[in-house]
Amino acid sequence: MSIFSEAWDWLGQPNRWSWTDPAGIPYRTVEHLSFSALSLVVAAALTVPPALWLAHSRRGAFLSSTVVNLGRAIPSFGLIILFWFLASRWELNTDFWPLLVALVALALPPLFTNTYAGVVSVDADAVDAARGTGYTEAQIMFRIELPLALPVILAGARVAFLQLVATVAIGAIVNDGGGLGRYIVDGFAQGRAGYGEILAGGVAVIVLALLCEGLFALVIRWAVPRGLALRNARQPQVL
Repeated sequence: MSIFSEAWDWLGQPNRWSWTDPAGIPYRTVEHLSFSALSLVVAAALTVPPALWLAHSRRGAFLSSTVVNLGRAIPSFGLIILFWFLASRWELNTDFWPLLVALVALALPPLFTNTYAGVVSVDADAVDAARGTGYTEAQIMFRIELPLALPVILAGARVAFLQLVATVAIGAIVNDGGGLGRYIVDGFAQGRAGYGEILAGGVAVIVLALLCEGLFALVIRWAVPRGLALRNARQPQVL
């Protein structure tokens, strides 16, 4: 029997599509997305406000480039293992905190740099006009710069979320939940008998990533006015 037949047989088992069975694909998918979404929200809360303020005040250009370079250089698997050891040493929940902290750390660079780049690229004439009409600095940030930078910020969130979806699968190595990546880890543990499960799990992660990419594209298209999106598409983005 080929590996593709094994994967098809594995997918055809009734319990694979149960919403209540922790080993079911729907259950694992929700678990996978929950971890990814939580990490993105935490990273955005930590990153967007300071990046917005630094860009508004035209400070932190060096910090922005340093953050994105560090984000590209640090391997995600290394972060997960590092935080797993730290959580074990501090007697924390090793099924939750190591993966969450690692995912948040991975999401910080694209969110920070895109927020900074988006605000810096806002037309200076629009900002000057707002100041001339009596806007405060806070009003300029939240009523002028943030809305105009929204397409670039959402592009950073899109990149970050797709990276998180891929990394949650790797996190199954240290996380008993692990989302869809649990199938890959469990399949490797079975040796040759688990090849079908490995293939099915890998395909499930790919399909989920593609669906999230399409969904994010729809959200950006819905949230950003067409004219503003076209304007920002002509400007450089730091991802």
